[in-house]
Amino acid sequence: MTLDLLGQAMKELPSNLPCKCTKVGAVRWHTDAEMLRAAGGRLLTLWGADDRDRDGRFRIYAAFLLKEGVVVFEHEMEHGEEPTYPSLAEIFPCALHMERAVHDLLGIASMEPDHRGWLRHGGWPRTAFPLRREFDGDQQFSINSQPYAFVQVEGDGVHEIAVGPVHAGTIEPGHFRFSVVGEKVLRLEERLGYTHKGVSKRFEEMPQKEGHRLAARLSGDSAVAFSWAYCAALEAITQISCPPRAANLRALALEHERLANHLGDLGALGNDAGFAFGLTQFSRMKEVLLRTNVAAFGARYLFEFIQPGGVATNLPENANRLLLEHYLVLEEGVSCLRAIYDNHAGLQDRFREAGILKQELAEKLGAIGLAGRASGVPLDLRVDHPWSPYDVLKPNLVTQSTGDVAARVQVRFDEIFESLRLCRMLIEDSVSGPIQADCPLAEPDRLGLGLIEAWRGPVLIALESGPGGTIRRCHAHDPSWQNWPLLEYAILGNIVPDFPLINKSFNLSYSGHDG
Repeated sequence: MTLDLLGQAMKELPSNLPCKCTKVGAVRWHTDAEMLRAAGGRLLTLWGADDRDRDGRFRIYAAFLLKEGVVVFEHEMEHGEEPTYPSLAEIFPCALHMERAVHDLLGIASMEPDHRGWLRHGGWPRTAFPLRREFDGDQQFSINSQPYAFVQVEGDGVHEIAVGPVHAGTIEPGHFRFSVVGEKVLRLEERLGYTHKGVSKRFEEMPQKEGHRLAARLSGDSAVAFSWAYCAALEAITQISCPPRAANLRALALEHERLANHLGDLGALGNDAGFAFGLTQFSRMKEVLLRTNVAAFGARYLFEFIQPGGVATNLPENANRLLLEHYLVLEEGVSCLRAIYDNHAGLQDRFREAGILKQELAEKLGAIGLAGRASGVPLDLRVDHPWSPYDVLKPNLVTQSTGDVAARVQVRFDEIFESLRLCRMLIEDSVSGPIQADCPLAEPDRLGLGLIEAWRGPVLIALESGPGGTIRRCHAHDPSWQNWPLLEYAILGNIVPDFPLINKSFNLSYSGHDG
């Protein structure tokens, strides 16, 4: 097994999935990562830590997903003017942006030649690092934004189109620099980080039992997933089990979140292809679902539903009947609209062969979640590494092989029907019992992971406890880190007017990515 190849110096790491941690030196940081990649491992996330107040060292962590579970590498660096570590970008291309972000926030640099800032945007000096222990969060800095060194494409007839960061719609900011000949895209380079909120530092100011509230607001469309990931990490550290009834309700809320986002996306994709009828109908169905959330969970969006040890409220007495009736109506409506989408020549002309991401490239770039499954990457934590109650529900894996907009549309349709099946199982086979277990304060200096398959892909929380119920550090990771670079490849060879449609078919998070 892959984990056995790493040797015996591994310890169990508290998590809702099987997880081990091993300390590695600079050489093994790179060579063992190569071995994991060759064995089919995927990079989940990468983050750094300033532990000079404890032992005078900086640390860099990397979490990998394997068939057996999760393995975390921990690499220590001596204090210096700019501590360095080997880059993983050649092995896992998605590591590049993560490494650049770590440098902006902590001042530890990978041995990768691309050291352009990723999150800073002139908001603080190059010599200031917000996640270092001595950083003063109340200090005021003048904004000193400098031109960003986009990679330029040269040749006859090549010109650039700059889009953003401010867009025409009410959406979050991101800059897209196209190199084109006519309308054909030769290259796209993204620049993100405009919505950086400093949540890692904010977590350190919060008690452990309140951190789930901030986690739920990291990316509003994944509130249930992030709050569950936080609670899973805290519960793993404190060694408590969520009651079965609460676990079922958490899964029900997570599937409702998946349904709401897929409905919204299918409507927006129809609208981007000139089919406003689709937007109207799917928006109506999403609105009905959100109103059903109010009746069942007490809120349209479930920012406060999942709490450490369980959930905030139980379902009302009439909720089961109400939900089952709604699922039937929703299933019929989505089935009807799917037939319309599949047989609408104009839609299919826009969807098919647009924004293709082939499986080989998707695997190489580390595609994950919905975008990966649409390109034939068979990965869904609910299926491959099920936690309670998904180990009992046994979800079906949904994939497509063509990797175009049409495939990403079909994955959404199929996952809606699968989520409805799971929701019915949770309602009809619902267990009784308490919805809350007491969650004690965690012992200090304990590191735990929470990993949940959100609608977009796996979200991860790495939580380290501090003394007296405080949070020493908390790293949050959204799957958009892996998938934003995919868009730069999927647009190649397409025309510029197709970019909004292709972009929406991925529908990645700016807020969750920027932190």
